[in-house]
Amino acid sequence: MLKLTSNNIYKNFGGLEVLKDVSFSVEGPELIGLIGPNGAGKTTLTNILDGALKPSSGTVYMNGERIDTRPPYGVARAGLGRTFQVTRAFRRMTVLENLLIPAMAMRATARQRDFEEKANEVLEFLTIGHLRNEYARALSGGQQKLLELGRLLMLDPQMIILDEPFAGVHPRLMEVIYRYITETNAQGKAFIIISHDMDTIFTLSRRLLVLNYGDLIADGDPEIVREDPMVKAAYLGEDEE
Repeated sequence: MLKLTSNNIYKNFGGLEVLKDVSFSVEGPELIGLIGPNGAGKTTLTNILDGALKPSSGTVYMNGERIDTRPPYGVARAGLGRTFQVTRAFRRMTVLENLLIPAMAMRATARQRDFEEKANEVLEFLTIGHLRNEYARALSGGQQKLLELGRLLMLDPQMIILDEPFAGVHPRLMEVIYRYITETNAQGKAFIIISHDMDTIFTLSRRLLVLNYGDLIADGDPEIVREDPMVKAAYLGEDEE
């Protein structure tokens, strides 16, 4: 069973302490929201989880193997995939090529025909099959987010981190992304989702992590977290009584 563990993570940039003793674990196909005000440390934490940054101290383990010492491609091979708030599509390649290139690089032994069949299935699932031969630069912002989700499906990670998947997305495409998350989660994938769309994140998540100035101030059921005085004071703009 999938298990990711963050142990006592600290991250400093010069004299600025961005993360302070952040510890949590993900066990099995959890669906977790990660929230907090701007500057809380959310992106820094996910950058450490996916190998883009190294912690100043602390460790990250996935399925019993230490991954905080690995580069991003090594973390991806361990089964953790991630999208970004600003999409990173290959703009001069077609939608289909965008799905094929990363997957073929990760699994060089499979046949191209098998990759193409899976890519077409993924595109249909995401409702952008009609765009398979379009260049990525021609896609809307929401369609590019769907393209990134498709690239993750091609890699078949055990755990997926989504950074602001609903930001700037047309409501119809938001429904597709929402369905992607719920159906992929039902198939056994774990999710950590960063979002400022509070209505969606409280509805979608079954567990919430709340960061504030680098401290993990809450971890639990969304409805309980919603009423936490520290969360109200730090994130929802209410004063503690």
